[in-house]
Amino acid sequence: MSEAVKNRPGDGRRRILKALKRGLGREELPADRREELETRLRLPKGNLVPARGDKPHGEQVALFAEMAEAVQASVARVADGAEVPGAVADYLAQNNLPSDIVMAPDTALDSYPWAARPLLKMRRGSAEDSDQVSLTGADMAFAETGTLMLTSDAERPSTLNFLPENHIVVLRAEQITGAYEEGWRRLRAGAGGGSFMPRTVNLVTGPSRTGDIEQTMQLGAHGPRRLHIIIVEK
Repeated sequence: MSEAVKNRPGDGRRRILKALKRGLGREELPADRREELETRLRLPKGNLVPARGDKPHGEQVALFAEMAEAVQASVARVADGAEVPGAVADYLAQNNLPSDIVMAPDTALDSYPWAARPLLKMRRGSAEDSDQVSLTGADMAFAETGTLMLTSDAERPSTLNFLPENHIVVLRAEQITGAYEEGWRRLRAGAGGGSFMPRTVNLVTGPSRTGDIEQTMQLGAHGPRRLHIIIVEK
């Protein structure tokens, strides 16, 4: 038997999971227990939703901007998608940043008229060590804490969220909701009843920071030093 046959893709993962189950005393589940768990995945129970985000949508958008700024993110609001390239260029100029941007190969970003700002030099793909500015979309955002939900796949490499020191996120107002629970509900609904979920889900609240060093807050410890969110009203 050839090595290719003996070591098929996924064999290593199956061996690891089997060893973990054996160590935990969890072999194959009984049919009734398996059905119970699958039912919970298909029909998850809703959790309590904090009252802070339980507002009309316009107030949720305003609260999201307020909460994001409270955790050192910067926020710009534009009337429509035509203003997005200008808002990006303004942010770069205000912070003396280069016009070279690595942008997610996310088709949702193709609707913005980037050609209107020819001085913006866009490269599509994953971030590299030399990249100073990244630009991505987001899946959702939550008013209760000013948090972004960023999922990862081929069109949205997670390196863009963490490697460059400056991260620009273009967020449609309709993507903002009150609480985290709504984000998970929509992810499950989009996954066709749980058959597929994103490979990673990152919840990002403000730029990266830590107080581990002499209890002094430091920005950019584990990710971007700056987080700029552009909210597109329509």
